[in-house]
Amino acid sequence: MDIKGKVHEVAPTQQVTDSLKKRELIVEYVENPQYPEYLKFEAMQERCSLLDNVKVGDDVEVFFNLRGRPWTDKTGKKSYFNSLQLWRINVLSGAANNSTPEYAPPADISSTAEDDDLPF
Repeated sequence: MDIKGKVHEVAPTQQVTDSLKKRELIVEYVENPQYPEYLKFEAMQERCSLLDNVKVGDDVEVFFNLRGRPWTDKTGKKSYFNSLQLWRINVLSGAANNSTPEYAPPADISSTAEDDDLPF
């Protein structure tokens, strides 16, 4: 799944347990300008570093998985929790988008018949 919005907050990485770390991203999603939504995404483990160059105010496209799980309390009551787990983020505009792309632009491979020496 993916969604586009504006970065509202980028939290620091939290070491939850010895083997688990996470980082939260809050994105302002405006489907109806009168009622903006603030969505919390979680980056887990090595994906925490995906948020290193993301700044408040950036327009972003967030790719995520929707996760859900049950939890039963001590009295036996069952509850359900949902989370949005980030796995990729693209900065569309903002301060972080001024960096050099990590890929090379495609080369111009157009040619004319005169300078084509390929046998096919």
